[in-house]
Amino acid sequence: MTRVKGGTVSKNRRRKVLKEAKGYFGSKHRLYKTAQEQVFHSGAYAYRDRKQNKRNFRKLWITRINAACRENEISYSKFMNGLTKAGIEINRKMLSEMAINDMDSFKELVKISKDALNGKTVKKVEVKETKKEEKPVKKENTKDYSNMNLTELKAVAKEQGIKGYSTMKKDELLANLK
Repeated sequence: MTRVKGGTVSKNRRRKVLKEAKGYFGSKHRLYKTAQEQVFHSGAYAYRDRKQNKRNFRKLWITRINAACRENEISYSKFMNGLTKAGIEINRKMLSEMAINDMDSFKELVKISKDALNGKTVKKVEVKETKKEEKPVKKENTKDYSNMNLTELKAVAKEQGIKGYSTMKKDELLANLK
C-alpha cells in the first residue's frame, strides 16, 4: 500500500498552531511540537488571568474608595454598610470613578451613609425611566429587486401574494413587484 501522510488536513492544522504561536521565543514559534505545547499553556494562562484580572480591578476599586472615604473621615467598611442600610445599590467601579472624578457627589454619598449609620431615614428618590415614543414606520418598497435572481423574486412574490408568479418571467415579476 502507498503511504498516506495526511495531506492538507494535517498541514492546515499545523499551520494554525504555528500561526497562534507567532511571536514566541526560539523554537516555540518554529517547531510544531513545542509550539503546540506552548499554545496549550498560553490558553491555560489566559483563562486563569481573565479571572485574576477581575480580582485585581476589584482590589483597585476598593483601594480608591477607601482612600476617598478616609479623606471624608469614615472607613470603607462603615461607608459600604451605611450605603446598604440607606438602600443605595451602586457598584464599586462606579463609586471609584465618582471618588476620582466627581468628589462632590461622593461626599453626598458619604453624608447619606453616615446618616443611615446613625439611624436617620433617607428620602428615597425614585429615578423615572423615560421611554422613547416609537413612531410607526411606514413600509415602503425600498428593496432593489433588480439585483435578485428569479428564485428570490418568486419567493418575494409569493410573500406578497401575487397570483401567477410561478409562470412569470423575470421582467414581469419586477414590474409586478414595483
